[in-house]
Amino acid sequence: MCIIGIFPTLKTTAVFSSAKAHAVINAESGELIFGKNEDTRLPMASTTKIMTSLLLCEYGNENREIKVTREMVAVEGSSMGLLEGDIVTLKDLLYGMMLASGNDAANTAAIVVGGSVENFVRLMNKRAKEIGLLNTSFETPSGLDGENHYTTAKELALLAAFAMKNNRFKAAASTVSYTAFYGNPPYKRTIKNHNRLLKTYEGLNGVKTGFTKKSGRCLVTSASRDGKEIIVVTLNDPNDWQDHKNLLDAGFDALTTLKASYEKEKININVVGGKSDYITIDIPEISVNCLKGGAVTTEVLAPPFLYAPVKRDEKIAELLVYLNGKVYKSVPLYAKEAIGVQEIKPQIRFLKQFLAILFSV
Repeated sequence: MCIIGIFPTLKTTAVFSSAKAHAVINAESGELIFGKNEDTRLPMASTTKIMTSLLLCEYGNENREIKVTREMVAVEGSSMGLLEGDIVTLKDLLYGMMLASGNDAANTAAIVVGGSVENFVRLMNKRAKEIGLLNTSFETPSGLDGENHYTTAKELALLAAFAMKNNRFKAAASTVSYTAFYGNPPYKRTIKNHNRLLKTYEGLNGVKTGFTKKSGRCLVTSASRDGKEIIVVTLNDPNDWQDHKNLLDAGFDALTTLKASYEKEKININVVGGKSDYITIDIPEISVNCLKGGAVTTEVLAPPFLYAPVKRDEKIAELLVYLNGKVYKSVPLYAKEAIGVQEIKPQIRFLKQFLAILFSV
């Protein structure tokens, strides 16, 4: 399933950063708030582990224990300290990636989930396409540099927004310190998060740091304030901590909350052959976070009639919410009550059905 929407971008005042590329998006809608070279392909270092961790979260039982092999830890760079023969859970691998940025954790997760690193990379690229990332390519699960290992600031932000909707991923991304148990035999370890903004920026709840000599400093952050959520990405940014504070502040200032408007608060749908002639649907209030100057409208999609019986909590209509003329989301509308079948003579039943259909078209 793809959550990414393409919406008309409204004009906003540019915000300076030292990054080679940056993107600030509204996590709720995917709207680009600010950008600088946001569509330029660049290496992304260990922010790659956002995808690796997402696939691990989607894989299965987080308490499953793995025995670490030599192949799993045969990788250079940052580490959570895994050794051949260690016993470690999938959950500890997740936190070892997201907090300690362990390349050993990423390699181990890749082999567990994909059967091999090469097959896991294929899964990464497949998932990227499913999400809608067309300018992103993975070569490694850890983020080590590769000729075809790249993304864009905007697509990395969209990936982070998608991943943060996974509760297991979000819990790890927002954790400052984690107690793990692994080893041979397992023993207690404390893993600290490299993302210092979790302690210094109010509302910050993720997501990932990264660095190689080729990519420079890379950082992805997510923060919530007053019901709004912002994702910020900087690629190759020597001043990323301060730049993210500035970009997050500016992003929140650029957003507003709009209530959707509709012609009616309730609609009636005819019910053919029911104990009641119609069923009433309440249209829920919908609020959308969007750029100032945006427009939110709605449309109810409902059938002209229903046949009895109608079950309680049965989906009978749909509310489409439009942001700047594009479908933003669909809200299912359910029957609040059940309507049983009316027992009447065949001739009268036929007449009522005929009249209901005649006057509904």
